[in-house]
Amino acid sequence: MTSTPIRIGTRGSPLALAQTEETRQRFIAAHPQLGGDDAVETVIIRTTGDKILDRPLAEVGGKGMFTKEIDEAMLDGRIDLAVHSMKDLPTWLPDGIVLACVLPREDPRDGFIARSGGGLGGLPDGAVVGTSSLRRQAQLLHRRPDVKVVTLRGNVQTRLNKVEDHTVDATLLALAGLRRLGLTDAVTAVLDPEDMLPAVGQGAIGITCRTGDDAARTVLAPLNDTETAARIATERAMLTVLDGSCRTPIGGLAEITGDELRLRGLVARPDGSEVIETTRAGSPEDAESMGRDAGEELRSRAGPGFFNGSA
Repeated sequence: MTSTPIRIGTRGSPLALAQTEETRQRFIAAHPQLGGDDAVETVIIRTTGDKILDRPLAEVGGKGMFTKEIDEAMLDGRIDLAVHSMKDLPTWLPDGIVLACVLPREDPRDGFIARSGGGLGGLPDGAVVGTSSLRRQAQLLHRRPDVKVVTLRGNVQTRLNKVEDHTVDATLLALAGLRRLGLTDAVTAVLDPEDMLPAVGQGAIGITCRTGDDAARTVLAPLNDTETAARIATERAMLTVLDGSCRTPIGGLAEITGDELRLRGLVARPDGSEVIETTRAGSPEDAESMGRDAGEELRSRAGPGFFNGSA
């Protein structure tokens, strides 16, 4: 790359820093010359999403609130690369920024953390579940309409603390994040995708760079995981058709077994009163077309009123 050190932009949460450290270690493994103390610099950037913790993201602009300031730093030349949780990456990236690499995906499932132990079925009637995700809220209420869902924001440890101090009876967190932080002991159940379809991109780390930065692309090329890239491309193609954001409950998971790529997708009403699902199977080479086709079906079946809350 043209600059030394390589400057990697990231949020400052413990999970974001863990993901950045994983990226740095993969850099060093692929490029031993980057193993020096000053070869790779981590630049912490506080985003709007990190500052606003008292409201759901859907009320303040969606998941782009976790990337806006990082994107600005990249376009201004203050950083060379940025590390993101793929599920936080907006459907459309700003002009001048490209997703250049995805690392091997961790377990994409959701972990359930309940004071009562066990999974969804073990919650007592009327239990209070904390989450900021409309996707989790909708699927939870679809299966357990008796529970009460309240907004719960903050980093992973903050949310776990809310269960421990009895603020809520349970919460849901991405299993991948808990693993990266060494906090899986808190999980009382791992939720099967049949019960809780993950967010698009959940468990995967993406690295962005400037569109014309060929040097960055060259450095990132050995880090890119082709299987994860195909899975993410399928899920994000579906999301693009659905115009997905934090305002709409959307779930999607693509998996590869042998030579077959399989996709499950859903859209739901926030109150869980209706969930529409579809599946696709095909070749990894057809990843994006499969995703678009699934998205078109879901959009058609849902109808125009589904995504704006009207009947």
